[in-house]
Amino acid sequence: MSGSGPLLFEPPRLVGHRGAAALAPENTLASIRAAAEVGARWVEIDAKLAKDGVPVLMHDDLLDRTTNTTGPAAALTSSQLGRLDAGSWFDAERVATGLLDAPRFTGEPIPTLAQCLVECRRLGLGLDLEIKPDKGSEVATAAACLEVLDAAGWTADDPLLITCFRPAALKVVRDYAPTFHRGLLIWKFPEGWETAARELGVVTVISDQKSLIDRETVARITEPMTGDGWPAMSYTVNEGFRAKQLYDWGVTGLFTDDPARLLKL
Repeated sequence: MSGSGPLLFEPPRLVGHRGAAALAPENTLASIRAAAEVGARWVEIDAKLAKDGVPVLMHDDLLDRTTNTTGPAAALTSSQLGRLDAGSWFDAERVATGLLDAPRFTGEPIPTLAQCLVECRRLGLGLDLEIKPDKGSEVATAAACLEVLDAAGWTADDPLLITCFRPAALKVVRDYAPTFHRGLLIWKFPEGWETAARELGVVTVISDQKSLIDRETVARITEPMTGDGWPAMSYTVNEGFRAKQLYDWGVTGLFTDDPARLLKL
């Protein structure tokens, strides 16, 4: 299904987080375009299942924070989600304080993963696809994402990294599309993370940046006591001094809301 694929993976040095979440509404096509416009070559998005089983770009379980409605994203079909306004919220504070006359992204919809893939290919962007399942839907969400990738003709030869916090989702990718590159997301080095990374055959371990407090904590990923390590990546880094520090400590790639600020580091 996923082609022969390259044997090695070189993590991108910089990845736009949720597109470019500081520049445009997160997880929208506008955000993906904003990342490309400032020179980012990779973007990360979150894929969650709508009621009809279609993967859409959405981080939260609830729609309250990033749309003009409330309630669970999984309660609406992908078509219904696509008719929501996922853009007006982004400029609300600037409008309220008089910095802008009106929101710039009014009417920006929630896209499907399929639409995201088209846009990434059009713009020549690499994609970090984070599987973002609701509780209990890890297997279904991962399987649906693989189906969309297959239908769109994406293979392991494309610039693609599939990531998740939940091993059950990555296990689906390992078992059904083994040549796709996989990355394990962690927060505060949870118990069993190293064993999970080895069993899942990941090519990178991606830690929250707050847990990386010195070279030794980065080395927990890159040079673990129990065997070969993994390239370390880290999220979400928006300050230049912190980015330089993490690079100096051995972190290979960073996720940022504002790629324009860090591209030249």
